[in-house]
Amino acid sequence: MSFIRLLQRKPNGEIVFREPTSGDVPAYAILSHTWGKEEVIFQDIQVGTDMSKIMSKAGWRKIRFCAKQAAVDGLEYFWVDTCCIDKTSSAELGVAINSMFRWYQNAACCYVYLSDVSKPDTKTDNQTAWEEAFRKSRWFTRGWTLQELIAPRLVEFFSSEGIAKNTFRCDALTNFSIKERKSWAERRNTTIEEDGAYCLIGIFGVSMALIYGEGKDQAFRRLENEIHRLYKGVDFEQFAVGLNLASFPEATQFVAREKELSKMHELLQGYSSRSCVVLHGLGGIGKTRLAIAYARRHKEKYTAIFWLNANDEGSLKLSFRDVARQVLKHHPSTSAISSVDQDKDLDQVVSVVKSWLDFLGNTRWLMIYDNFDNPKTTGNPDSSAVDIRQFLPQSDHGSIIITTRSSQVRQGERIHVQKLPDVKEGLEILSNMSGRKSIEKDPDAIALVKELDGLPLALSTAGAYLEHVTTSFSDYFRLYKASWLKLQMTSPLLNSYEDRTLHTTWQITFDRIQQQNMASAKLLKLWAYFDRQDLWFDLFRHANTADESIQKLKEDELNFNEAVRLLCSFGLVDLNQSTQQQFGSGGYSVHSCVHLWTVFVLNKEWDTKLARLALTCIASEIPMRNERNSWILQRRLLQHATRQEWFILEGKVDLEGMEWAVDNLGMLYANQGKLAEAEAMYTRALQGKEEALGPKHTSTLSTVNNLGNLYKNQGKLAEAEAMYTRALRGSEEALGPKHTSTLSTVNNLGMLYADQGKLAEAEAMYTRALQGKDEALGPKHTSTLDTVNNLGSLYKNQGKLAEAEAMYTRALQGYKEALGPKHTSTLSTVNNLGLLYADQGKLAEAEAMYTRALQGYKEALGPKHTSTLDTVNNLGSLYKNQGKLAEAEAMYTRALQGYEEALGPEILHLYLPALNTMFAFGDLFARTGRKDMAKKMYSQALSGYTIIQRPSSKWCRQLEDRLQALQVASIESKAC
Repeated sequence: MSFIRLLQRKPNGEIVFREPTSGDVPAYAILSHTWGKEEVIFQDIQVGTDMSKIMSKAGWRKIRFCAKQAAVDGLEYFWVDTCCIDKTSSAELGVAINSMFRWYQNAACCYVYLSDVSKPDTKTDNQTAWEEAFRKSRWFTRGWTLQELIAPRLVEFFSSEGIAKNTFRCDALTNFSIKERKSWAERRNTTIEEDGAYCLIGIFGVSMALIYGEGKDQAFRRLENEIHRLYKGVDFEQFAVGLNLASFPEATQFVAREKELSKMHELLQGYSSRSCVVLHGLGGIGKTRLAIAYARRHKEKYTAIFWLNANDEGSLKLSFRDVARQVLKHHPSTSAISSVDQDKDLDQVVSVVKSWLDFLGNTRWLMIYDNFDNPKTTGNPDSSAVDIRQFLPQSDHGSIIITTRSSQVRQGERIHVQKLPDVKEGLEILSNMSGRKSIEKDPDAIALVKELDGLPLALSTAGAYLEHVTTSFSDYFRLYKASWLKLQMTSPLLNSYEDRTLHTTWQITFDRIQQQNMASAKLLKLWAYFDRQDLWFDLFRHANTADESIQKLKEDELNFNEAVRLLCSFGLVDLNQSTQQQFGSGGYSVHSCVHLWTVFVLNKEWDTKLARLALTCIASEIPMRNERNSWILQRRLLQHATRQEWFILEGKVDLEGMEWAVDNLGMLYANQGKLAEAEAMYTRALQGKEEALGPKHTSTLSTVNNLGNLYKNQGKLAEAEAMYTRALRGSEEALGPKHTSTLSTVNNLGMLYADQGKLAEAEAMYTRALQGKDEALGPKHTSTLDTVNNLGSLYKNQGKLAEAEAMYTRALQGYKEALGPKHTSTLSTVNNLGLLYADQGKLAEAEAMYTRALQGYKEALGPKHTSTLDTVNNLGSLYKNQGKLAEAEAMYTRALQGYEEALGPEILHLYLPALNTMFAFGDLFARTGRKDMAKKMYSQALSGYTIIQRPSSKWCRQLEDRLQALQVASIESKAC
């Protein structure tokens, strides 16, 4: 750092110079301003000067402000250009101007003092008035203040009264091209014409002598020359080749990717040795566009930029011929190149161009090898694969960019180009290509962009289709989902993808994958019958098939890893990092557009065998609820089950002999609180089993029992009772009264009777079930514990609180030992203990139980599962009893809204926990004087209880009494 003269504010307030130094510079503040009349100059502050005269100058106000603000920020030293440079010395002035950018850059903070901006006359601190005054400030029009805005790490703006209003941080200058930096100064002025160039010295990182009087044009010519020397070398002119855009692929307007561009510049900006960047990623992800954007942004920094098509050797050799012609156009005397027959001996053309690039002084070129998608690697049997090393210059200088779909290319620093992360970027591409403006807040456009999931080729294709048709965004979305292949085949060809449309772009890659590993190709085809997200090895362990490739995948995890690794190397598949955190093991995902391609192209003819195989794999993996950590695997399988459900309902799967699988899907949905989906699957399974096995087969009766559970949870208690009765009768006939399947139905009948308010009948069922399970399974079996837990709930409702607590305690201890503390069965008993403690008046203990259950349910089942919402409702009742009425209302509202979202309005009025919430909510409204809302809640609850528990039930009578009391209160208030 060149010497800098600082001002020092001493403890007594005196301001003096600190001796100039170029080393050990203390932390300092720096002032930015515009020059005015009566500035304090260097000679004014010299020792012996009359300070009273200095302080009377208008410019002293700025110095005093800077000293005071620096002290506020804990800084003793500061710098002001008016007085810290001896402008009578041309040598010092030249050094200062060449160093000034760095002085501002190294300052702890920069204060911008806007002498022409004052506090608005309005009484309030009006932001609009401030902004208007800021925009009109002279500071924003001056040339020298540009570097003072850009260089510092932190810029603070102050009005003439010293009021701080804004703070600014600038991006690194390397993120901006030379052209962009020049444009910043176009509308700024300087008093001396040459300063228009000199004020840019620091912004471009160059140094040059100051020659006042040379004129503005000459100053800019010298500046331009210094910029070229910095980036292109001293003798750049003898190797300079103008950029030939005709050799570049045509690209649509580029958006985003600033992070990648910045990383590329960081890796390519060094000139001491060869630098190479490999852009790899999925076809259509925007690698070529990114390379073009980099070349255009930084073209001033290279003596020559050449674009080569690396798709195959023939294309590469023709590209080298184009390079030779470009060189000869600018340097006809290059004998080594001109002596070669460019039409006959392409190998020699490649050789002489490489030799030209290897010249000792020719170090600032950039070579871009595009579409290097078929690299010669171990395991690639394709004889046409390209060995790119034969086409790379040999010298250790220059810069290279390679774009490829293969992550196995390792010639340089790799950058994985991934989907656009921001919906705004996708909307920009869609808007640019379609010509439809102001779509930023269009919900249909946003939905379409989300579906296309940040894939530039898909977004561009959609935009090109929509440009000349009246089709709305929502209609395009519908066509995209229903007729994907036809829509792609009838979409206009993109100039930048003349040979590769969205429906053909991955076929080239697939053909190469097929050559290298048939199991990889078969896995990708099979993926169409699963959800696009999260496939893992264990999911295929039940894949019994005659297909050798699929058998190879399931038999050995190393085989599976080898197959999926090849798909990953071509960018078609990505490692799903989130599954490792969620489920403890990693999975793999494909992009949504690639997944549709596997459906409509790879599986253009529907493969019924693969469809059945996928259903078998998924259904076989569904764990029973009473298995340890079952909810984790169930949640992981849910998205695959949803896809299978659609296939089943659309008749796309042959279900003969697959009724068990459909029944398992129903169980999964039921456990996850998706009752409508569960009903559809159970109904389909029951129909199939009755036809295939008969109505009395034990497997049929199992589904009948499951439907009974579902109907009970839906509040359809009459239908549930009919199912349970049928299942019980059939199990007793086929298996006997003591079989565990029979006892399971007995237990379920007990739960039904409890919901109907038939507590004596419920107790008889539970007692029979518990006795039988104790004998058949033992007292610690989870099925036995289920009945123990249910008995606890029954005793609580009967007012036998001590007996209830004993049952709950036994169940909780057993579940924790068998299933762990986070299992949903354990959490159910924790929640029940909370209810018991609340009835016993132990509100603190109740809150602890509810909180524990709620946290566990949210982790295991999600915030919208009915079990989670049941605990939310219980917390609401607790808060109400504690007098926390606002918190109680929030809980009740959350529970009711969640129930309606989970179950639908048709089932809501029959779902007992929802009715309990309505009852409690009515009490809360009545307590807070909102009688109309209380009446509404009571009436809804009464309607449901009447259906479920009959009009004579305890709850119906209580609700009728409350409604009557509200009616009496209303009449009395009117009479008053």
